Amino acid sequence: MIATGRANGKIILMGEHAVVYGEPAVAIPFPAASIETTIKQTSGPVMLDCVFYNGSLAQAPDRLLSLSTVITSTVTELQQPLTNFSITIESTIPPERGMGSSAAVAVATIRALYNYFDQPLSTAKLLELTHISEVIAHGNPSGLDAAMTSGKEPLYYKKGQPNEAFPLQLNAYLVVADTGVTGKTREAIESISLLRQTSPVQTEEKIHYLGELAKRAKVAIETNRPVELGQYMSRAHESLSFLGVSNEILNDLVEEALAAGALGAKLTGGGRGGCMIALASDEEMANQVAQALLEAGAVNTWVYRMGDESFDD
Repeated sequence: MIATGRANGKIILMGEHAVVYGEPAVAIPFPAASIETTIKQTSGPVMLDCVFYNGSLAQAPDRLLSLSTVITSTVTELQQPLTNFSITIESTIPPERGMGSSAAVAVATIRALYNYFDQPLSTAKLLELTHISEVIAHGNPSGLDAAMTSGKEPLYYKKGQPNEAFPLQLNAYLVVADTGVTGKTREAIESISLLRQTSPVQTEEKIHYLGELAKRAKVAIETNRPVELGQYMSRAHESLSFLGVSNEILNDLVEEALAAGALGAKLTGGGRGGCMIALASDEEMANQVAQALLEAGAVNTWVYRMGDESFDD
């Protein structure tokens, strides 16, 4: 007996960091990078096989506490014994890059367990169980990663307000490049906090402008205006750079993407490492941009035709 579950990555398209200060953000599901969990019937204790560990679930290291907890919680919710099956997790989402890796692992594993035990899984229950994992992984999660890695529509997110799903109507390609460096979100947050003290007026203006760009980006996506979206992305990167969220390698990759013909480019996520994104008008341009980014030092790239529904759960 075998069952599988899938989850996609996520990309913060606009609004990172500004969202902390009450501005909106736009996030999109990113199925070009994904997680697949496979459950197989075995005999004996539950065995876990993933990139960080291969062995008994009961002996899994502390770094996998969020995963082991969500497995235990899901099996308890299903009122099934925690024995006689194995779990294999395959991922193309790099960890600690702001692409929703921890949430995607949880989503894929919950789906696989429900499929294995042949039980229906509601969206509400999926998000509830994923939240258990995300609290351990991140402390006080917004729920955005769980919603993005389990969903298929972009979300317009504002702190303290319900997430607003909206259609992805854009005819364009998104290129994502991994710097190979773990993002340093805490350092970026501290940089903004310091700037709010030393240059309060300029800093608040930049934060508010990032929010305005996120609003405009949502409209551009809904009305199929890729050229405008690209411009908003590049402007957002300039503001994020001012706030100290970027670094030399991210700036270099953004410049390389624009030189290769991208409509726009920016960092994504926590910053000071992690990933950057670029928008391309067609597949040829997207591949050209991806190749230029690899030659400029990116360790990996993904190309995604936005709105492509051929990716399934």
